[in-house]
Amino acid sequence: MSYWNRALILFSAVLLCAAPTFAQYSAEQPLGSNAQALPDYLKHAGIQQRLNQELPLQAEFTDSTGQTVPLGHFFGKRPVVMALVYFKCALLCPQVQQGLAGALKKVGFKPGKDYDVLIASIDPTDTPAEAASEKQHFLTMLGDPAAASSVHYLVGKEASIEALAAATGFHYVRVPGPDGQMTQFAHSSVIMFATPDGRMSKYLSGIDYPERDVRLALVDASAHKIGNAADLFLLYCCSYNPAVGKYTVSILRVLSIAAMASILALIGIIFLITRKPKSMQHQ
Repeated sequence: MSYWNRALILFSAVLLCAAPTFAQYSAEQPLGSNAQALPDYLKHAGIQQRLNQELPLQAEFTDSTGQTVPLGHFFGKRPVVMALVYFKCALLCPQVQQGLAGALKKVGFKPGKDYDVLIASIDPTDTPAEAASEKQHFLTMLGDPAAASSVHYLVGKEASIEALAAATGFHYVRVPGPDGQMTQFAHSSVIMFATPDGRMSKYLSGIDYPERDVRLALVDASAHKIGNAADLFLLYCCSYNPAVGKYTVSILRVLSIAAMASILALIGIIFLITRKPKSMQHQ
């Protein structure tokens, strides 16, 4: 094979490596963009991201064992992945919890070592017994009974619930159930991530959470204290988009990597072109 052919193959390989990145980039709908199609009273049940907002760590909640403690009791060591639901919900809330458990099974991090889980009810009538039942179901979906000490299901009084909802920007409204009573809640489907010291870090929307996004959100919330070099590389190539509640490819950063790769490839090409074959060196 001639030197020019080898040079052409090297340069083409660099371009092919960069191409899939551009194919992954697509326009995303803003978080809650379908709100215009909802009834007026449901437009108040959305998410207002409060990145870096401090959580009400003094607010008291009761866990699934019946112990009442400040919210700060569950913070201080590891990043926390959170969800606000209510335990009598038969539609959206179980899907949020199932999606979270499914994603956490795949991220490669260990609950209790790398992160904690906190699920709080927005319904002040929910009880510790219901929290215990929901927690057991979550641990079954997670497939890790040993994670019980790092998975926390909480209920609380209305004042504590409202303080937590306000800090997280999680807006909800009561709506009538099938019996006409105001026993249900309209709310968004979202999981949230907080730093070990109790500040809001990231939000992921929907009910199906890509394990890549969950892993990166945990790495971000931990201030890069968990994860590996591959995670840092992905964080460089992807950036968190608050408008859609997802990690998306950063075109400028990928272009910078492609540019550096192209420069290295050109250096290699020049080296191959200017290097004499061994047969010519002995003449």
